[in-house]
Amino acid sequence: MQEELNQFERNDVWELVPCPPSQTIIGTKWVFRNKLDDQEEGIDYDETFAPVARLEAIRILLAYSCFKNFKLYQMDVKSAFLYGIIQEEVYKLKKALYGLKQAPRAWYDRLSSFLLQNGFIRGKVDTTLFVFEKGQDCLLVQIYVDDIIFGATNDSLCKKFSKLMQGEFEMSMMGELNFFLGLQIKQCQEGIYISQSKYTKELLKKFSIEEGRTVSTPMATNVKIDKDEKGKSMDESKYRGMIGSLLYLTAIRPDILHVVCLCARFQSNPKESHMSAVKRIFRYLKGTIQYGLFYPKNENFSLKGYSDSDYAGNIDDRKSTSGSCQMLGNRLISWFSKKQNSIATSTAEAEYIAAGSCCAQVLWMRQQLRDYEVEENFLDLITKPSNNLKPVRP
Repeated sequence: MQEELNQFERNDVWELVPCPPSQTIIGTKWVFRNKLDDQEEGIDYDETFAPVARLEAIRILLAYSCFKNFKLYQMDVKSAFLYGIIQEEVYKLKKALYGLKQAPRAWYDRLSSFLLQNGFIRGKVDTTLFVFEKGQDCLLVQIYVDDIIFGATNDSLCKKFSKLMQGEFEMSMMGELNFFLGLQIKQCQEGIYISQSKYTKELLKKFSIEEGRTVSTPMATNVKIDKDEKGKSMDESKYRGMIGSLLYLTAIRPDILHVVCLCARFQSNPKESHMSAVKRIFRYLKGTIQYGLFYPKNENFSLKGYSDSDYAGNIDDRKSTSGSCQMLGNRLISWFSKKQNSIATSTAEAEYIAAGSCCAQVLWMRQQLRDYEVEENFLDLITKPSNNLKPVRP
């Protein structure tokens, strides 16, 4: 608490004014519990939106650093929200406090303005990406609230950036990037390895799946998951906790995404069969704790998209499921598995819906790559209704 008070003084957070006539000074204190009275929109705040980097954007930066063969570093801003300048009049505050709804936006405006004033260019698609160019070299900065990832084709630019940031904000320099948003990141000579082994071990311990046998696949191929209305009901709270934990794990484990999304459809009324399917996922994870993604260095950087779908795979409503993934060279960047919104009347229609979703993601990635000054001369769009299908190159 004393450190927080020191931050208030160093950052000139509030304005001291004489006590107005006929008014009594009211004391304040910190109460460590949930607040009862929320801020009111239009009175205490107006705009609150603050951009946050997508996980795909983080993976693109990791892949690009491998392609260009440079290291990534990490820094953290101490008490970041206290640097944000609020526009509304709130309790005579000049800077944002933690807990104010507009605090994240105020901090983003403060940081982005500082970077733009110092020659950085903001990304047109991802506004949390900032690029600084000097000759043939470039410095890339990715913002995730108060965590900052950066790297450059010339290491001297990284040193200058660190000095620049430390001159304006109080920073914690964390060295090479090795842990970010729960992801374990290992930068080695051959490339970058990304995993969530620590988180996986914590999940197995949390849900008491440390003992018992392992399985080689997350889902049996001959099993169809449906509502199972006659089955035995299970604890909704526990089931939702398991699904939520697994969904976070899919950020780096595409091998479990499909079955986790299938099981997530039955959170409102889970049955014993659904719980068995979820426990099988955990037994699969027990034998594959070290699985992760590997991004090799110095390989091609061509953008490719793959899509596929089943036809009427959902037993309950006959809807199909789309699946796709996008890659930069041999580096897997994004993936998804999603039940389609409408009922496809043919296998071709189901494939077209899946391909359309894949194209939307590929177009976003191509626009993002332009901020990296990577111009794609062609796009490989590969679907899988036939083994003889040729890549389409628009």
